[in-house]
Amino acid sequence: MNSLDWLSRSTLLVGKKGIEKLQNAHVLVIGLGGVGSFAAECLVRSGVGKLTIVDGDTVDPSNRNRQLPALVSTTGMYKADIMQQRLLDINPDIELTSLKTFLTPQKIEEIIEQRYTYIVDAIDSLTPKITLLSTAYYKNYRIISSMGAGGRMDPTQVKVSDIGKTKNCNLAFMVRKRLRYKGVYSGIKAVYSPEPPLKSSLMLTDGSNFKKSAFGTISYLPAVFGCVCASVVIRDIVEWKEKSY
Repeated sequence: MNSLDWLSRSTLLVGKKGIEKLQNAHVLVIGLGGVGSFAAECLVRSGVGKLTIVDGDTVDPSNRNRQLPALVSTTGMYKADIMQQRLLDINPDIELTSLKTFLTPQKIEEIIEQRYTYIVDAIDSLTPKITLLSTAYYKNYRIISSMGAGGRMDPTQVKVSDIGKTKNCNLAFMVRKRLRYKGVYSGIKAVYSPEPPLKSSLMLTDGSNFKKSAFGTISYLPAVFGCVCASVVIRDIVEWKEKSY
């Protein structure tokens, strides 16, 4: 039996050359919460041959409403360890690197010293996010960045655009503002929703890990963001052209 038989349905869609491109790709996913965990799984199920996942956090009960690694049985365990086991159970042949580290600006610069085919930014804390985006931009990486999925309910409003064209998103506003200080005005793809967030769902946090506040979330919105992030990576790698049916 061919080791790639499990990708037969994907091959029908993107062709053998597309699968080969995915097999030869190395994708970095930083952040394994509600967005990043789904992005990582979609990438592995698509046939990406090499993946690096990064997250230093452990599962909290509040994560169970939206994050793949979050179960009653995994409370207190490292998300990176859980996702590593899950992803290897999908494709035992994948070349997988799992890093359990908190996302400080210095650590992010270390992580992206090596070369990747694509980067998925699923960081929800501003300072390390800006470090990743600006550093990746000046290193000419292809990157897709997730903006805020919290405070929203309508998955049909999720869009992909240049970071400079995002709107109605507090996180995107702050990202644009901070990137301008670094001379970056456009050239980064972003997944965002123009749906106005429900302001009454905002809560303040203790400010640890560069995060001072968070919106309420629903199960499917971060998952949709993650799936859309993965779709951008996959379509770009296989050089997908829109078909006319």
